Amino acid sequence: MQHVTFARMLSKNDEDFIRYWQKNRGKEKKLLRQLFIGLPLGLLIAGGVVLSLDLGWYSRANMVANTQMNPYVLLIAVIGIAVFTAIFYKKYKWDMNEQHYKELLYKKQQADQHAGAAN
Repeated sequence: MQHVTFARMLSKNDEDFIRYWQKNRGKEKKLLRQLFIGLPLGLLIAGGVVLSLDLGWYSRANMVANTQMNPYVLLIAVIGIAVFTAIFYKKYKWDMNEQHYKELLYKKQQADQHAGAAN
């Protein structure tokens, strides 16, 4: 007895994603684009760090920060956190989209092969 598997056809959303990603994957991978698009999230996280320092919820850390911390170092650290988070987040999103794209292409190839074998 022969085992037959049928691959699912791709949905309209999947087809739309394939077309979108084929057209935009190179543009989405550019470093400056990733930085500028991810910057709001990075600033949000860096703002949380500054806010936690400003609120003084950990009094001992607040005392050490007030006596030993250079404001320029804090500024550089906040900018560094914002930039790192922005780029890391967008690179992660790009990798996830690329993986999804490759999975959909494989699924489409399998469906085409099964359709060709059925004919």
